[in-house]
This record gives sequence, structure tokens and C-alpha cells, in this order.
Amino acid sequence: MALLLLLRRRAAICPSCSRRLLHPLRRLSSQPGDSPAFTSPLDLPPRLVRTNRRHRPLGLFILALIPLTAFALGTWQIQRLNWKTALLARCEDNLSRPPLPLPPALDISQLPAFDYRRVVTRGVFQHDREILLGPRLHDGVNGYIVITPLDRSLDGGSTILVNRGWISKELADRRKRLRVGGEAALPSGEVLVEGLLREQGKRNMFTPENKPEKGEWYFPDIHEMATWVAGCGDGNSRVQDVLIEETSENTILGMMGREARGIPIGREAAVNIRNNHFQYIVTWYSLGLATSFMFYMLVRRPPREITRKVRLQKDWA
Repeated sequence: MALLLLLRRRAAICPSCSRRLLHPLRRLSSQPGDSPAFTSPLDLPPRLVRTNRRHRPLGLFILALIPLTAFALGTWQIQRLNWKTALLARCEDNLSRPPLPLPPALDISQLPAFDYRRVVTRGVFQHDREILLGPRLHDGVNGYIVITPLDRSLDGGSTILVNRGWISKELADRRKRLRVGGEAALPSGEVLVEGLLREQGKRNMFTPENKPEKGEWYFPDIHEMATWVAGCGDGNSRVQDVLIEETSENTILGMMGREARGIPIGREAAVNIRNNHFQYIVTWYSLGLATSFMFYMLVRRPPREITRKVRLQKDWA
């Protein structure tokens, strides 16, 4: 009777559904449990899994090096801070003193003690042997630093180097500067120069080497520049490894007028040594504390809930 009812409803059912209804045994035989080779996961023997494996000694040693290194660098920055503070105090003390007349000859070994000391001297600029150091940016404009030898032989002194300041790249040619700036851009005769005695800085690894034979100067190497100036002269003048940075009172209108006329823009009489060691101390010690806490949590953290459950089931068969 049920078969007759299914046959009567066959027209209202799609062919695939009717085939499934007419062949229930075929549908049941396609189940995985009907296969003789089927194995239930519940019949498998239990396997213990270790969920709280300890780190190896080498890994823990490498992780412990991170906070130790951070604390060591922070301590080193404390020493650097003390050194930089003493250096700034000495430079500020030198800057606060009245200008010192520069002697005819200087003891080069004593120059570090007179860093940022205000000095005054007289001489004649040798513009034909000037050095253009750069390129250097000033308020976003590309240009050069003009370093000119100062001949002090009229007073029996040696020739020294004077950092006159910055000029734009368009006025790098001395003839153009002489045309637009005249005597102010390239002064002739004896002049009075007031500036700061400066010690030579250190060249970083990204600064290229100077190429004097090509007229390319990237770093103010005082000894190299003095040697080049002496080689360009007649050999009778004494050129000492001394550099003076000429100072000037820079205002916005004054700098614009000097830039347009090709007059070098000198530096202000101020100490421009950066002191960022306190920020480095805070950074390194903060990193050391953070990594120490992370290392402690990694080594001493309590086992998770699944770890405790596995430890309690040690007697599983």
C-alpha cells in the first residue's frame, strides 16, 4: 500500500528524490559505519600531549641577553650624559668670555681646550684658494659652506682657515658673487675677523671622502684643507691646522639680503652641540624593564587549565 502511494506522488517529486525514496537500502549502504574497515575515533587508545614544554637553555640564554644588553646600554648612556654635560659647560664658559686676540702662531695641541672660544684676528682673505664645502642646505635651499684662507703675514702670523658661512648654489662662482655683491661678498685688503675657534668633528660612515684634485669637499678635514691650501700657494706661507667659524647677527631680512648678494651667512655665537643622552637612558632602561618582565612571565608563568588537566590524568590507560 505504501508503494502505491509513493507511485502516485511520483509526478510531484523530482526524479532524484524519487530514486532516493525508492531505494532506501542504497542510501543506507553509503554510510561510513557500514564499511568493515571503518574505525571509530572513540575506539583509538588515548595519547598524552605535553602542553607546557620548557624552553631550552640556549633559548633562555638568548632571551636573557636582551634585557641585560638594554641595561648595559642605559648605563653607558649615563656615562655619556655626564661627559656631554661637562663638555657643554666648558663650551658655554668659553663662549661667555670676551674675544681673545689670536696669537701669530698657535699650539695645535691646546686647541681642544679652546673649543667655542671667541677670538679676533686680522688678515687678508685669499679668495683664489677658497674651498666650497658641500652641498649644504640652509632653510631648504641648496648651497655651500665657504672656507677661505686668511693670510696674517702682515702681522707676522701664520695662515689659518676661516669658515665664512653659507652661500647659495647659484652664486658658487666667485665672478658672479663679485658682480652682484661687490666688496662685501669678496672683501679685499686687510679685514677684521671675529669668530669661534672650533675643534674638528668626526666624519661619519655615510660622508664620502674629499676629492681635492676635483674640487669636491664633503667633510671639513682641517689638516687636509690646510695641506691643500699650502700646496696651492708659493710655499713661503705657513698654513696651520686652525679653523675659525666667523660669526654674525642673523635676522630674517639680513639673511635674505646677504643670500641675494652672495655674502656668506655666518653662524650665530652659540653652542650647537646636541645632548640627547637622557632620552636614550629612558629608552634603554624602559626596554630593559619591559623585556625583563616578559622574560619572567615566560619562565615563571602558571600552567594553563589544559596543562593541569593533563597532569591530573597521568593514570590513563
